[in-house]
Amino acid sequence: MVAMSKRLLFERKRLLLNVTDIVGIAITHQGHARRSLLMTIKVTVWGENVHEQTNDVVARIYPEGMHACIADGLNEDPQIEARAVTLQDPEQGLPEALLDDTDVLLWWGHAAHGDVHDETVDRVQARVLQGMGLLVLHSAHYSRIFKRLMGTTCSLKWREAGERERLWVINPGHPIVQGLGSYLELPHSEMYGEPFAVPNPDEVVFISAFEGGEVFRSGLTYKRGNGKIFYFGPGHETYPIYYDDQVRRVLKNGVKWACPEGSRWIDSCPNVPPEQAPNPVEVKGEGLHKPGEEGFR
Repeated sequence: MVAMSKRLLFERKRLLLNVTDIVGIAITHQGHARRSLLMTIKVTVWGENVHEQTNDVVARIYPEGMHACIADGLNEDPQIEARAVTLQDPEQGLPEALLDDTDVLLWWGHAAHGDVHDETVDRVQARVLQGMGLLVLHSAHYSRIFKRLMGTTCSLKWREAGERERLWVINPGHPIVQGLGSYLELPHSEMYGEPFAVPNPDEVVFISAFEGGEVFRSGLTYKRGNGKIFYFGPGHETYPIYYDDQVRRVLKNGVKWACPEGSRWIDSCPNVPPEQAPNPVEVKGEGLHKPGEEGFR
């Protein structure tokens, strides 16, 4: 049955891709290329894949790994094509060519934040600034990439007690919450509580209320460079949270919201020679650099 359902899902996506070939790229009134609603969004789900190999509870809940479960949930949507990679893969799962082919990256980490190399963080940051979307999940609030993009400690309060978490939708018009009611509820979750040491977000989408009384801004959006970032709080590995239909809906909506629009922003910081200025420029005085010479970095 599983193999048959996966074949049917593949055939449905293949049909959608055929339609996409006909539809192509829509052009906005500003003249920028913008994704058609029918175009496939290429998603990469990155997981550190540590507790799945070392903890019996996590291995029982997520036998194929949390990353695979998250990718499977996203692949329920014919508009999304998700693949899963891990820290243990070559180049820590994120070679430049794969990131170049990724519209939206999801990041889940917990026990191995320090094992992520500088080069990996640099590659991901560069793609976010160019326009790749980034969804940061649960304990990835302490990931190196999120802390770099936020510029703060990203610390919070926490408690493992399997308590109820109710995520209140406080921005009902936001694309990320479409298809939800006024809240979604998880019977067992890890408490995350305020203060959450992140910069003031562009938007707060969810606020969580926990059985023990704490509250937490559990759905936040940011823009860094040309890239959109969505932090989503739930997702502790000892609970089957990523099988929850409502959580899966949030992640699908988040992917579609974070999907890049327009052309990539390639930030090269060029030195523009006077003769290439839009209007004539007379050079006055002395400068540190010759026309067109690369600047200090």
